[in-house]
Amino acid sequence: MGNPLRWYLTGGEVADITQADALIEGLSTKAVIADKGYDADALVAVIHAAGAQAVIPPRRNRTEQRPYDRHPYQDRNLVERFFNRVKQFRRIATRYEKLARNYCSMLNLVCAFVWLI
Repeated sequence: MGNPLRWYLTGGEVADITQADALIEGLSTKAVIADKGYDADALVAVIHAAGAQAVIPPRRNRTEQRPYDRHPYQDRNLVERFFNRVKQFRRIATRYEKLARNYCSMLNLVCAFVWLI
């Protein structure tokens, strides 16, 4: 549905893929859909070990191109729509909160609001 299930706050200089294992841990799903930034053999192995299909397009510079199903990948636009909805809240988009705990509280509030809409 494109609604948030789980999220972790990291620093701006930290790559998103570092938290991918923690985000999918314990979730029962048939497929994990992500963009090219999550194309790593270690993450794909974790996804397959959990019994799910990795729907992640390979990067162009891969020596061995890994196949992926393009049809379910089209549903990734739901995630992009969620980020667009969250960015409508100016306090979140510009990060007025200086402390991580305050920003997390505002993000929880916005996610709950988006979940209810």
